[in-house]
Amino acid sequence: MTHSVSVWLVLVAALIAANLPFVNDRWLGVIPRKAPKTLWMRVGELVVCYLLVGALGLGLEQAAGQIAPQGWEFYAATGALFLTLAFPGFVYRYLFLRRR
Repeated sequence: MTHSVSVWLVLVAALIAANLPFVNDRWLGVIPRKAPKTLWMRVGELVVCYLLVGALGLGLEQAAGQIAPQGWEFYAATGALFLTLAFPGFVYRYLFLRRR
């Protein structure tokens, strides 16, 4: 797998995982719940999804070669990117659906 394919795979996975907590009421899109999730449950699930996408990126980086050391700046930037990717799902759940 080339580097550009790996990058696009991680970006698409991040886009899907960032919006997953907001588009359904299942845990990680798989485990059904009887009661709807609260905002804090969705934020917790968002953190879990961020870690899963990070593990995917780490695995792809390991398969491509040596893993580069990362500082706190890397995690701050990727966390901000993940929150930005989650914005459409948040708007759909909390702003768009409330108008109806």
